[in-house]
Amino acid sequence: MRRVLQGLLELAASAAVGTSANAQPVEVSVYAAGSLRGALTEVAQAWQAATPDAKVKFTFGASGLLKDRLAGGERADVFASASLEHPQTLAAVGRAAPPKIFARNQLCALVAPGVEVTTTTLVSRILDPAIRLGTSTPKADPAGDYTWTVFERIEQRGHHGAFATLSGRALQLTGGPNSPPPPADRSVYGAVMAAGQADIFITYCTNAVVAVREVPGLRLVDVPVDVNVSASYGVALMNGASDEAGRFVEYLLSSVGQSVLARHGFASP
Repeated sequence: MRRVLQGLLELAASAAVGTSANAQPVEVSVYAAGSLRGALTEVAQAWQAATPDAKVKFTFGASGLLKDRLAGGERADVFASASLEHPQTLAAVGRAAPPKIFARNQLCALVAPGVEVTTTTLVSRILDPAIRLGTSTPKADPAGDYTWTVFERIEQRGHHGAFATLSGRALQLTGGPNSPPPPADRSVYGAVMAAGQADIFITYCTNAVVAVREVPGLRLVDVPVDVNVSASYGVALMNGASDEAGRFVEYLLSSVGQSVLARHGFASP
């Protein structure tokens, strides 16, 4: 009898080892703002190295469009948005847990070669009707919403009619439902500027840094402090998220995850 029990124990142990060896990593589905592509990819690589039983699958896009997809029934474990408002909307309708701010960003101007502009002259230059002003798409992409707020602040600081002028003339070149898909191997903002579609493009400073690195001759100009916007990025666990997804969010909020975001130009919450 003792031999039979011993044999059964050995068989069970062998089966357990075999099951463990053949187990597939748990997939954590993350819907994330396109401006987070580089930073979150690096965060995920570091987390996966320390968590071999899980892997991250990203879907990047404009946060407003991703929010609509999630509200419409698409499934994800984590939503990392360039606007706190979008995950808050999902939480309000019971689709997600209350979000947390995990990073901040600001707006900068991408300037094409040969266009003379400084931080001091930026407002007057984008008000010049000869300047082709590029932006992302409001409501679909928070970068567009933040840029519209800049337009409002320009008007509040004494430029009568500036909001209507700028919002009406802005070329909404990225982030919309009908915008061309971003290139797989480069920044969409660098591609837009390299194609000569705008003289000045208002986008996140983190995006601008990448575009300047990719496209010779492009310049980054700071948006004046008195009209600039601090963009709050929010992350939320979606309903039904796995335990591994919760650990990924914890890692993102940890000092290690925050140091990766800082290297990519994001400010801490």
